[in-house]
Amino acid sequence: MAARFSLRLRSHLLRTTASSTTLFMSPIKPPPSFSSNDLSLSSLRFLSTATRRHPTRPKTVDIGARARQLQTRRLWTYALTFSCVAGFVVIVLNNFQDQLVFYVTPTDALQKYAENPSKTKFRLGGLVLEGSVVHPASSAEMEFVITDLITDILVKYQGSLPDLFREGHSVVVEGFVKPFTEETKKEVSAKSVSGKARGGDCYFSATEVLAKHDEKYMPQEVASQIEKNRKKIAEADQKGLKAS
Repeated sequence: MAARFSLRLRSHLLRTTASSTTLFMSPIKPPPSFSSNDLSLSSLRFLSTATRRHPTRPKTVDIGARARQLQTRRLWTYALTFSCVAGFVVIVLNNFQDQLVFYVTPTDALQKYAENPSKTKFRLGGLVLEGSVVHPASSAEMEFVITDLITDILVKYQGSLPDLFREGHSVVVEGFVKPFTEETKKEVSAKSVSGKARGGDCYFSATEVLAKHDEKYMPQEVASQIEKNRKKIAEADQKGLKAS
């Protein structure tokens, strides 16, 4: 029995030793190797997926807000255009008004000049006062007096008078109201007719003289004013007669 047990134990030990030796002597498999091409492809695939943008939904457009914005821009455009046009019209009208020359009587001319000394250009209408035409020896200008039967104004004009120019007849002169200076006063004739006009503060420097052969050819506004002045003078005379 003892011999049989020892034989079995020896055979078991031999088998165990052989199996362990075989396991120890078996070759170790190396880890799987990766080529450079595999690495580059995998890295490119990773980068491409990392940088890829996912599709986003389009933003919704507020049609009402867009329409209000366009309407506001349109209104501002209209406002700016209207402002520019209005400013241009105002400038043109101011320049045009400055260049306008109205028919006025001597009374109106002196009154307008007193109110606005910068407004000096007028087209003066009235009657040539009889006995007022003179050519002073100290001046190259002709002198005569225009009256609307209430106000007399001295007119100085350098040039030849029209053939129809007559004392006591209507006349239209265009020029400027100017204040008397010491030099101009020395040149004024000392003729006694209408000393008030020659001794006033202003005179009329005419650039053009237009004579008419009849009083009815006078500008309507001037003729109507002279007619009113005649009525005033007639009423004043009647009152003076009644008072006396």
